[in-house]
Parts: sequence; C-alpha cells; structure tokens
Amino acid sequence: MYRKLLFSRESPKLGIENLHFIFNPKKIAVIGASDRKDSIGAKIFRNLIQLGYAGEVLPVNPFRPTVQGVKSYPSVSKIPSKIDLAVVATPAHIVPQVIAECGEVGVKGAIIISAGFKETGTAGMHLEKQILECKKTYGMRIIGPNSFGVIRPRINLYATFADKPASSGQIAFLSQSAALCASALDWAAEANVGFSAMVSLGSALDVDFGDLIDYFNADAQTRYILLYVESIKDGRKFMSAARLAVRNKPILLVKAGRFKECVEAAFSHSGSLGGEDVVYDAAFKRAGIVRVEAFSDLFNCAEALAMQPKPEGPNLTIITNAGGPAIMAVDHLIACGGKLAQLSDETISVLKNILPIYCSLANPIDVCEEASPLRFRNVLEICFRDPKSDGFLVLYTPQGATTPIDLAEVIVGSAKGIKKPIFASLLCEDQRCRKAREVLHKNGIPTFKTPEEAVSTFMYLYNYSRRMALLYQTPEEMPAVKANMASLKGIIRRAFCEGRKVLGLTECFRFIEEYGIPVVKTLVARTTEEATALSSELGYPVVMKALSPLLWHKSKIGGVILGVGSAAEAVSSFEKLASRVKSHALEFQGVAIQPLLREKGYELFIGSKTDPNFGAVIIFGLGGTAAEIIKDVSIGFPPLNQVLARQLIEETSVYRHAQSAGLPLNVKLMEKILVNLSQLILDFPEIAEVDINPFIVSKDGVVAVDARMVLDWDRIMREVAEHQDTTLIASYPQKYVAARMLKNGSEVLLRPIKPEDEQRFNEFLRSLSEESMRFRFFQILKEVSHDLLARYCNLDYSREVTIIAEHQRDSRTIVGAGSIIVEPDGMSGEFAVVVGDEWQGIGLGSKLLDHLIMIARDLRLASIFGYVLSNNYKMLRMCAKIGFNLEPLDEEMVKLSLVLC
Repeated sequence: MYRKLLFSRESPKLGIENLHFIFNPKKIAVIGASDRKDSIGAKIFRNLIQLGYAGEVLPVNPFRPTVQGVKSYPSVSKIPSKIDLAVVATPAHIVPQVIAECGEVGVKGAIIISAGFKETGTAGMHLEKQILECKKTYGMRIIGPNSFGVIRPRINLYATFADKPASSGQIAFLSQSAALCASALDWAAEANVGFSAMVSLGSALDVDFGDLIDYFNADAQTRYILLYVESIKDGRKFMSAARLAVRNKPILLVKAGRFKECVEAAFSHSGSLGGEDVVYDAAFKRAGIVRVEAFSDLFNCAEALAMQPKPEGPNLTIITNAGGPAIMAVDHLIACGGKLAQLSDETISVLKNILPIYCSLANPIDVCEEASPLRFRNVLEICFRDPKSDGFLVLYTPQGATTPIDLAEVIVGSAKGIKKPIFASLLCEDQRCRKAREVLHKNGIPTFKTPEEAVSTFMYLYNYSRRMALLYQTPEEMPAVKANMASLKGIIRRAFCEGRKVLGLTECFRFIEEYGIPVVKTLVARTTEEATALSSELGYPVVMKALSPLLWHKSKIGGVILGVGSAAEAVSSFEKLASRVKSHALEFQGVAIQPLLREKGYELFIGSKTDPNFGAVIIFGLGGTAAEIIKDVSIGFPPLNQVLARQLIEETSVYRHAQSAGLPLNVKLMEKILVNLSQLILDFPEIAEVDINPFIVSKDGVVAVDARMVLDWDRIMREVAEHQDTTLIASYPQKYVAARMLKNGSEVLLRPIKPEDEQRFNEFLRSLSEESMRFRFFQILKEVSHDLLARYCNLDYSREVTIIAEHQRDSRTIVGAGSIIVEPDGMSGEFAVVVGDEWQGIGLGSKLLDHLIMIARDLRLASIFGYVLSNNYKMLRMCAKIGFNLEPLDEEMVKLSLVLC
C-alpha cells in the first residue's frame, strides 16, 4: 500500500535501521546459554523457550552439546541458518570476539547483557571501543552492555533474565536502570498495566534514547513512551526524536541525578555522565516532554492519559467527606502551581439547597462524614458540570453511610458525559476498597492511594496540555538582524591570532550592538591622563571598571568604582583599580569609563553558555551581584522565536516581581533582544560563552553596562563555524534560500518555511482549487486546523524541509510549496509539490522540484520518491522530463522515483 504525504503523515524516524531485528526477530541465538539454574544465560534461554515466543531460539555454548534439552552450538558461526538477534551473556572480555563473529555471519541485532565495561575503568573502555568498531564494520545495532534485556509481550519475546512475564499493553518503558525495569514489572503486575515493550539501554554504547523514541513513535502498538533517564549522550538526536514523537504520543520521563552526588553515582553505575540538571529540564520542556518527580508518577500519568481527557486549565475542584485529606490535597495543589477552582454562583446556589448548613460550600466541598450515597451523587452531579472547573478529585475515607463500592458506583454514574478529567483517591485498603478501585478502573476513572498522587497527576497532565499548546503557538514575525558579519569575524580572528580567549569589553559591546542590543556609551583609558580627559568628555559623575583578560567578576576584587565626580577622583580611582588588579596577579589593561546611570532600575542577566550534551543554551534572569546567590534564571535553546523568547522571560521570578512592583519589563523589546542574541549565537558558534551582566532595566529603557565573551579555540581551528550546525535544535537553513525567475518574468523567492508563516500558508491552501488540493493531498481539505498547520510550519529541518515560493512584490504572498521528508533509512526521501492555480504553467513547479532535488543531495540522500494521481498529467510530464521513473501502482496512483547518486 503506497503512503501519501499528508499533513497527518508522521515525519521520518532516523537511525532505526536494523532495530526491527531486535524487536521482531524470527530467530535468536543466546550466546552464553547455560544449564546452571541461577545463571543469567540460563534464565534468558529459559524465558525465550518457555514463555511462548514463536520464533526459533538456539543456544550457543562451546562446553555443552545441549542446553536445557536443546542442541547447542560452539559458536554463532556454526549455526547453519541466519540469525536475526544475538543475546550475549558471556564474560566481558570475550564479548568483542562474540560480536565480531555475529557480524561476520550477518547478525543485524545484539543485546549485550554482560557487565564489566566502561564502568570498570580503562580496560573496560577498550572493550567498548572494540565492540563499536565491530558495529561500524558490520552495520549491527547493539543494546547494552549492562542491559536488563528486551521484553515484547505481544510476541512473547522475553530476551531478559527477569523472573516474571508482563501483560501486553500500550506503554513502551525505556530505562537506563535494570533495577527499575524489574520494579516496573512488579508495579505493572499489581496495577494490571501492560507494555508494548520494555527496553533496558544499559550503558547505551550504540542504541540510545533517540533511536528508541524514533522506533516506538512508529510502533502501532505503542501509545505512551515512558523513560527513566540518568544521562543523555547525544542531545541533538534525543531532541529531534522527542520533538517529533510528542506530536503523536506523550513522552513521560523521570530524570535522576539532580545533584552532584547523584550524577557521580550514575557515572559509576552506567558509565555515562550527565550535564547540569537545569539544562536537562529546559530541554525536556522545549521538546514537550512531561518530566515527573517520582517513578510512580510515570505510570499514574500514563494511566490517567489513557482513561481521561487532559485538563485545559489548572483549576481543580475537590469533593471530600473528610477535612484532613482535603487540606493535604490543597497544600500540594498550590505547591505544584495549581489553583482551587472558584465555583460558579449557580453551582454554589444549588449546593446550598442540597447540603446541610454545617457542610462547607467552598472548594474543597466537604459533604461531611455522614454523607449518604445520594448526597454524594447530588453533589458530584452539580460539581462535575461546573463551568469554572478544569478537573475534579473525589476524596474518600471509610466513614458514614457510604461504602467504597457505593461511592465507586456513584462516581461512575455521575461521570457519564463529562468531558473533563475526574480522579478519585480512596484512603483505605480493605477488600471493599480494592473492589471499588476495580469498578472505577474498569469504567475509566483513575484511582490513587494518596491525595498528593492524584493532585500531582492532574498538574502533570495540565502542564503537558499547556506545554504542547505553547510549543505550537504561532509566533509573531520579527525583523531580521543585519550585522556586519565580516567586521565581527575580524574581531574573532584578531583575538585568536593574539592568543586571547576572552574578548575585551569594547569588542563585546561591538558584537551586541551589531545585534540590536543597547549598550551604555563606553570609553577606554590606558593612563590617568586619558582617564581624566575621557571622564570629562562623558560628564561627571562616571563609573570606572577595571579591565583585565582574566578578570571575569569585577565586583569580587573591587573592580568597579561608582560615582567618580571629579578629575582628582578619576586619577585616584584609576590608580586604585590598577593596584587591585595587580594585587591579584592579573594583567591590568586600563579602565572602562561609563556615564553613571541616574535612573534607578533593576539588573538582569542575559547570555549563553555551551553545555557538553546540549550545545549552546540561552540564559535569562536576575543579574548583578545577586545573580550567583539567588539563581533566578530560565534556560532556552537557539533558535528562539518571539513565542519562545516570551516563555523564557515569563518563567522567571524577576519578571513577575517587576510587574507587581510598578516597573514592568518592556516584554516586546526583551523578546527582540533575546531573539537577536539567539541569532548571534547561531552566527558565531566560535563564541562559547556570552555574559551580558548587568543589563539595566529602568524607566529610561534597557541598556547593557558590562559584557564578557569567551572564545572556543577548538571550534575556530576546526572551522566548525563555517561548516557545521552544532546547536541542539537544527537552525533555520539559510543556505536553501534562493531567488528564481519564472517564464513570465516574475521573480519568486524560494525559502524554507518558518513557524511565523502559518497564517499566510493557510491563506495559500485556502486559495487552491479543489483539483489542485486533490492533486497534492489526494483529498479536499475544507478546513485545516491550527494544530495541523503548526505541525507543517514548525519543522525539524534535519528531518524535513518545506520550501515555500513567495512573490515578493505582492505582500510576500505564498504561491507554491514543496516538501522533502527523509525516510527512516536516512538514504531516501519522499517529496511533494503544489502550485497555486494562478501560478501554474509558468515553470514554478519545476523550479520547486529542482530546489527539492538540490536539498535532497545536500542531505546526502541516494534517491527520492513521491506519489501522484494518474490524471495529474502536468506533474507526470514534468517528472518524466527530469528523469524520474514512473511506476503505476493501480488505476489511480503512480509512484515516481529518482536516483540521485
């Protein structure tokens, strides 16, 4: 069945070649299989032959003719038929030899259960290097070492030493911890939760989270992806996979290692070291991943997502028969950033008529301990229909006239037709309570053992909804920066030739001024005479700052003097600063002189740093000397747009406090500054760090009064800045922008689409005739939702590129579009082209297709293909002329293919 490149089509899943041999193997070799009852090899082999796996399982053990009654082979090379998957449970020192033998006989997938590699030191690292060389030589995919194994309940694949089977379900659980895989199996058995897969990555020598997210995003059985993460080695690959997957399936994650001691434990455990937790947290938010605090939260959220709609707001209504649990729920709700719903007047009016006078009508609504099932029903039915509530939590303790089963039946009956989430927390553990939970679970009502678990789940689901809406909010278009790139490159080259890693203050100001960031007027004095002359030129009072290449925090050595009010003070201040710098064995290079800002305001910090796992990050928050103490910052990743910049600002406390203190931030201006800073970082990856601190906000405006930039010499020497995009998220591919002349003399601009183009792209689609719409999408799209448009305009450019054709003289109207989507194998891509009706027949279609072919070659694709209706004669003729092969699939559809190399 041919596939159609529609709006709803999933984008490519890169890096998953040969993983199907691991997750859907036909024939398995267990290398290290044994008869010793408690050995790892014995358990794995026993699971595979006794738990219903339908494929063939062969033991490999050179010391035994049979293993558990099955003929054994001395090595994998002696097996007469082809093996899909090798499960390796041998001593570590022979694993490289085993993997090499597997590669030689064509095994495409391996799971290494064995331990004793990088975590043991240099010798173990050498073993891993040998394994990787084999993987590259033979094109194998490898899970592990230190893996718990792989479980696929639907096909009864238990390539693991776990002692118990799992139910088949819709959750893919991917973990760096073998122990948590075992715990997840225990929890799932008790909670009656099933898995589409369970995968233990171990040290993730080859297959990592990015690969697995891609694979299970494409897996039809999987609806939810749950992760236990200790570290991420390839941040860009992870983000690319996650950003794509969350469009289709929620990703829930527990990240261990918030503190230094935890990270060191993770290093010794899995042989991999994580970065700063705040950067991880920002990356997860940018990807749309729900990060939860506790392991149990993963499954609570997955269960709630499967059963209930997501809340549209943070307003929770609590109905209870006991005050204490309700107070606990409210405390936790406020701590999590939620709100108690303010019930409508109509709801309160009805509650007054059905509740005794001594019962609380305020939220939480206390039906009182003696409440009957009828009272519960009356209260729930009115509350569940309250228009100001975004979700509901029913709390119950075993008292009064209502039994747990009574309550369960009341909740189920009252919940019918309600389109908002309903949770229940039953604080009891007897047989009746367990039966009540079964009734609720069977009818799609999640239950929780504590009020806090229920509240946490509600807030996680709300934050997921909110984050997804923000991710695809259409940003405003912002003016492009027109910096003097050649001049700024010259500053970097000069510093490099002089052996300087840190740019001078005036050099930093030159950069940020070129990118539209206001700076205070700054003059540099090298002598006392210059200090008095320049201070007089600026006008007293002035500020003097010591200059030294290695002086990063001036205030720590008294390197800033405020309010210099005369020539005599200018001389003495210069001499004091020189003395202070030299007393710390630093080179004194003079002083920067700036006017004293008379209007008081507050200080911000904006800047960037390079994270070892996630590349360049952008930092915004409280500045000045308080920055290192209070740590009120938010983290983002380039490229930023207007929406992402606003989120960065609004996440900080300084923004909220400034609003309430009567000195609000000019958000529009700060959005522009952050977007421009993002562009600076993209344009100059040679700059490893940018600190603009303090950045003064006052009634007069905003201005940078100090800055520091640190160069990355390695990048300069490798010329990465010219040849490689090293950011976490693929930046806008400016190289694909080109002007083209059409047959009628009109000029169009071909360029990659941006999120800001959503409205104009929608107008283009609405302008298409039914025939043009059908030729492109194989159906008539009456309306295209914001969600679908956002998916089409908000792309990962490393996986998918949509080129739009703009007519520059007509208000930048979009008149055509073409897409190229890279396939899972990374070697081919699917294309599609559509041209506005009024622009057909003048060569625009061929210009778009030529451009897509150029992009496909730049992406190193070997071939491209597409699908065209058999009566789309113009497209068929155009493609045949270019050299495409035309293959009729049926009476309606033709497949087009072109070999590029």
